Amino acid sequence: MTDFTAIISGGGPAGLAAAILLAQEGVKTALISPPNVGPDPRTTALMDPAIRLFRYISIWDGALADHCAPLKELHLVDDMGSYVSAPHLAFKSQELELEAFGYNVPLALLVPALEKRAAEAGVHFILEKAADAAASTDAVSVTTESGHTISAKILLIADGAQSTLRQKLGFSVDVTSLNQTAMVTMFDHSGPHGFVSTEFHKPEGPFTTVPMPGNRSSLVWMAKPAKIEALMAMSEHDLATEIQLESHGFLGRISNLGPRKSFAMKTQCAHPLAKSRAFLIGESGHQLTPIGAQGLNLSLRDAAVAADLIVGAPDAGSDGICRDYDQQRRVEVTGRLAATGFLNSSLMSDFQVMHLARAAGLASIALVPPLRREALRKGLYPAGPLPFAMR
Repeated sequence: MTDFTAIISGGGPAGLAAAILLAQEGVKTALISPPNVGPDPRTTALMDPAIRLFRYISIWDGALADHCAPLKELHLVDDMGSYVSAPHLAFKSQELELEAFGYNVPLALLVPALEKRAAEAGVHFILEKAADAAASTDAVSVTTESGHTISAKILLIADGAQSTLRQKLGFSVDVTSLNQTAMVTMFDHSGPHGFVSTEFHKPEGPFTTVPMPGNRSSLVWMAKPAKIEALMAMSEHDLATEIQLESHGFLGRISNLGPRKSFAMKTQCAHPLAKSRAFLIGESGHQLTPIGAQGLNLSLRDAAVAADLIVGAPDAGSDGICRDYDQQRRVEVTGRLAATGFLNSSLMSDFQVMHLARAAGLASIALVPPLRREALRKGLYPAGPLPFAMR
């Protein structure tokens, strides 16, 4: 007999969301993760399906909604300086009959809201790091760093890109290191953002501003490592000037920068995404470049699909359910990896044919209404039906 029906390893947004979805449906659930240390200064752009999930698990209204900025327009700007440029693409949420494509959500608010709701739903917290896992024919066990062992029918591994349990259970991972680093920060600006998120396509990678409440925006700036290293070392005044120049002054005067963080860029994908009574959730299964706000949106869909398969299943970790999870998630994960990878590599490429292909593709979206609508829908929603919590 197992201690729990489901164990989640990892206390980030995807792991917490999975735990809540299971526990509020009566699934006996444990979450193993050390305590989160300090607030995360980053924000994340979460699209309509993710916001629906937050409403379903009762953390959106009151806890988050009043502190997040809606994303009412998405702009793609060719800033390559090439002799062939893609047209400026401006998408409005009304095109999909939505009030907003999504919202820019501060992680410093999101994670505590998820933790509070998980406790209310009855999730059993074990505030340690998971150190080992082993699967048998009818159960999977997890051992913490202190030597405490618990068992369950299914394990959801959501402990990040360097996942310990993924390695312990023998999943293989394809990793591609990129000659890019991302810097994230936030800043005030004298002009209004108009609830517009703008992704500038530049020769070293995208430069993306995302609205926050008031005259404030968050920034994700991808470039070659030497450039990001130089930006990280700048004074606040000099970095504000660089941001103002790179954004062509469309937000006005830049000031009051928040904390900066930088991350080496890589992409990875595990094979398979489920086996041995374990599902890979979020970055333990896939890691994308931060183009088009796909990362956490993809991870939350992992959590919601996992809940659909587990709730009510006679044996939540059976081989058949693992195959179903792998097949359902593989299509979207590989598609998103390919799309974001092509767009990013086309910016960095020395071959003009890549720039022409990117410009031609974006021009087709701009000029052909059915393609435009299809591109919008594919950016927000996966192929096939949404998981129940996101409908």
